[in-house]
Amino acid sequence: MKTLFHYNWQVREDWYMWCEDVPLEELLKERTGGVGGILHTLFHIADVEWSWIRAMQGKPDFQESFEGYRSLEKVRRLDAGFKPEVQAFVNAWNDSMEHQLMEEIGDERFTRGEIMRHMIAHEIHHIGQLSVWAREIGKEPVTANFIRRGLGAIIG
Repeated sequence: MKTLFHYNWQVREDWYMWCEDVPLEELLKERTGGVGGILHTLFHIADVEWSWIRAMQGKPDFQESFEGYRSLEKVRRLDAGFKPEVQAFVNAWNDSMEHQLMEEIGDERFTRGEIMRHMIAHEIHHIGQLSVWAREIGKEPVTANFIRRGLGAIIG
């Protein structure tokens, strides 16, 4: 599981670098099939990841909207601010946490393992959307290849 988080973080960083060569207007443009545009989707990915980690730690959720983060620099800075807490939680993950039940969310209960896998799949889903949008604006998307990323040595 840890390996897939590291994969997602690498791909996300690749997308941030990809965005450096895209006009802000294109990054902010509303697109079909997602939470907004390219930049809003990157904001959403970081927000959801951190929010779930905070929920699993019994801490308050992030309540800010994208409106305050409408630049690549601001989204990257926000993500970098969230990352130490997320990374510490992920790196401390062990098998004993897998089946621990979370507090009720609405009328449902989830195990921590379900939530971790949901977070991985959530980001991969949105990265696929970014790839489609990249092609729509005539740019080659970031590679989604797992191999050649040096992730084979990460345990978990």
